[in-house]
Amino acid sequence: MAEANVSFLSTFRFANLSARSQELFPGVAVAVLVAVAAKFLSEHYGSPAMLMALLLGIAVSFLSEDEKAAPGIAFSARTVLRIGVALLGARISIDLLVGLGGPLIALVICGVLATIAFGLFVGRFFGHKWRFSLLTAGSVAICGASAAMAIGAILPRDERSEERLIFTVVGVTVLSTLAMIIYPILANVLNMSTTEAGVFLGGTIHDVAQVVGAGFSVSVETGDTATLVKLIRVAMLAPVVLIASIAIRSMADANPDEKRPPLLPFFVLAFLILAGINSAHLIPAALAEFLSESSRWLLLIAIAAVGMKTHLKQVLGVGIAAIGLIVVETLFIGAFILIGIRLIT
Repeated sequence: MAEANVSFLSTFRFANLSARSQELFPGVAVAVLVAVAAKFLSEHYGSPAMLMALLLGIAVSFLSEDEKAAPGIAFSARTVLRIGVALLGARISIDLLVGLGGPLIALVICGVLATIAFGLFVGRFFGHKWRFSLLTAGSVAICGASAAMAIGAILPRDERSEERLIFTVVGVTVLSTLAMIIYPILANVLNMSTTEAGVFLGGTIHDVAQVVGAGFSVSVETGDTATLVKLIRVAMLAPVVLIASIAIRSMADANPDEKRPPLLPFFVLAFLILAGINSAHLIPAALAEFLSESSRWLLLIAIAAVGMKTHLKQVLGVGIAAIGLIVVETLFIGAFILIGIRLIT
């Protein structure tokens, strides 16, 4: 009798899983196709893959209204996104900190925290509440589009959540691309050493890909340093999201109408576990590279899905003040790191 019950439960679970997979497949498949197209355009025309995925997703946003595709698109925009953020932990190792030196590490960390605090403070002067200020400041301070999606995943959701996220991703990607071109020229004009240039580029440019491009356009040594500094900023993602989720949870406690988020989101916990395992050198190099590449693809698929859930008119409706806020936050972290470098070196 017991064996019959176990068999029945197994069959029932398999049937549910199969039905769920069939429900999600059309939307997930479309998001994957958009991500592949974005990657192709990125590799052949030098355009940022995240930006291409967003724009292509917005171009086919009508698919999110299709009954067959909608569940899979929503799954990709939320669950796939969180898995992608979690796998970012495989890039992080404590060994990154060795060799850079305490003062420069402190400068990078303080730059992240100061930019977030600055964004929360000035956001009100641009007419925005704390949600959008935290979203933009966190993405500027940490790692661009990836940070925007991670922070967006813990923010209380409303009818404008998707358009704020899309606007932030587009904004930081465009600014990061401009910085990739302008900042190496600025580093040369200021006669920075290879280390100083690497810290400046890695500590100020938003997205990892643009940091790598800018750093190695100066020299190999600058590229290595810039990538190292950028990964230290990426490592700040987990503690920032954790602290933010605790603060948001406490606000939800004070306001019964707000939905209480989990104390420790699963993707933050997975990020920390992977970073800890990688720091202990328990992840083979090949596996770490596989997880890192998987993270990039999952985030690309997720941002394509987010694009499909958003209409361009809604994004443009965010307003000129939002553009000003992201630009001011970008200028702040640039000035903070530049002044810090001059004081330390």
